[in-house]
Amino acid sequence: MATTIFSEMSALAVEYDAINLGQGFPDTPGPQEVVDAAVAAMRRGLNQYPPAVGVPALREAICAHQRRFYGLELDPASQVVVCAGASEALSSALMALVAPGDEVIALEPFYDLYAATGALIGATLVPVRIAAPDYRLDAGALRAAVTERTKVILLNTPHNPTGAVLSRAELEDVAAVAVEHDLLVITDEVYEHLLFDDERHIPIATLPGMAERTVTVSSAGKTFSVTGWKIGWATGPAELVERVLNVKQWFSFASGTPLQHAVAVGLDLPDDRFAALGRDLQAKRDLLTDGLRELGMEVYHSKATYFVTADIAPLGETDSLAFCRSLPARVGVAAVPNQVFHASPEGVETQVRFACCKRDEVLADALLRLRKL
Repeated sequence: MATTIFSEMSALAVEYDAINLGQGFPDTPGPQEVVDAAVAAMRRGLNQYPPAVGVPALREAICAHQRRFYGLELDPASQVVVCAGASEALSSALMALVAPGDEVIALEPFYDLYAATGALIGATLVPVRIAAPDYRLDAGALRAAVTERTKVILLNTPHNPTGAVLSRAELEDVAAVAVEHDLLVITDEVYEHLLFDDERHIPIATLPGMAERTVTVSSAGKTFSVTGWKIGWATGPAELVERVLNVKQWFSFASGTPLQHAVAVGLDLPDDRFAALGRDLQAKRDLLTDGLRELGMEVYHSKATYFVTADIAPLGETDSLAFCRSLPARVGVAAVPNQVFHASPEGVETQVRFACCKRDEVLADALLRLRKL
């Protein structure tokens, strides 16, 4: 196990007083109602251990959210577990549902936690690449990746780092493979409300035959710009959620009692507040995308998330890892090389991920610094 690229780039950002467009965290305080609810919960004395499964108010709010936005009916008593962020939910789900020697299919590029957790389990991560510029899923490649050892398909949509959003047709292809081979699906949906250009997020659990085989993971961190709170959750069939809880209780047991109460308030915000999340971030995506293109980079269209992917080959660069490691010292900006999200860097040697979830003046300053290149 090595230091994550996010820790490495963030440390370089601090060392060189660089603008951090590498690690995906906003620089705004989040919705006032949510922050105020956390403070109020602390002052009411809600500061002790919550139930391992999560406080009832939040579990009920999560179920109401899934019903309101997606028409999914869940039992808050048995079909939701609150975790210390989506990371713990994902790791717990993988450890609960995958055994040593099993194979897990994941869309490549993939968040580095997926491969790390697979390694801890002794499972094999089998990548199915979605490639620039369109980042479309090839159903034939997915089907060809299935073997007798395949246990789980691990999805991420909206997708980090590419900003892709799987269409209904692509999700139907995944569902067909899962049903045909009796596979479980774990789906990472933390960017579910951060969509651009009228894109629509479709949880695969809403497709026929999928609710009974899908564990859905999401969190409050990205939605409400409170990434440091680490309040996430997993939902799904009661028997699968129970297995996730049985693992998760040995990691954190429970966390963030007042923050859980605050997230319950956030999930009850009106529809227009959720719609504004993607709309506001889309303007930042456009600002960063246009600026990077003006600098000569090729920028791939991001449909969602905090991120924009750019190709630095037009600048004469040949290695994104070396480029990102030198960038804080060279110009005072930090970014992340897309190589680290791939099993092999072949074909993505010059792709770099930049975060757009910063104040406009910070993005403008970063682009001004990048002109030094």
